[in-house]
Amino acid sequence: DVMIALDVSKSMLAEDIKPSRLDRAKQLINSLIESMSNDRVGLIIFAGNAYLQMPLTADYSAAKLFLQSASPDIVPTQGTAIGASIELAMESFDQESNQYKALVVITDGENHEDDAVSIAERAAGEGVVIHTVGVGSEDGAPVPVFQNGRRNGYMMDRNGEVVMTKLNTTMLENLAS
Repeated sequence: DVMIALDVSKSMLAEDIKPSRLDRAKQLINSLIESMSNDRVGLIIFAGNAYLQMPLTADYSAAKLFLQSASPDIVPTQGTAIGASIELAMESFDQESNQYKALVVITDGENHEDDAVSIAERAAGEGVVIHTVGVGSEDGAPVPVFQNGRRNGYMMDRNGEVVMTKLNTTMLENLAS
């Protein structure tokens, strides 16, 4: 069983990876699904909270269909709650078995909501193997703002400065280990 947790926070719209972090992540997930056979796959999307987009299934066409709709627009709360996605994955796996459980977390690693590493340690204790895929660059990029489907500048902080988002490799390495 493979649960894929996809970060759909607004930082994933950054374009330091072309065409954007989110689009590149979706391409990766499509490739992963295409390489599967005899596996069940599920999809969790997360930003300020985690949501089960699709429970575990062997229907790869359905998985790709659910993946297409993943965007910041479908989650009510922004932020990045990686730990919540790990907890939701643990609830979604078969509780009777402690083997053959993999979670692939695809994110830029900017975690704002919870202690994801301690939650990952608990998941590992329950037999969940966590893989992380970092999307973004360590140099970072501004977070674009879209209006009516078109880019309309960049997100600003309270001081009027452009918000920059950077790949947090340390967080991702800690989660995976």
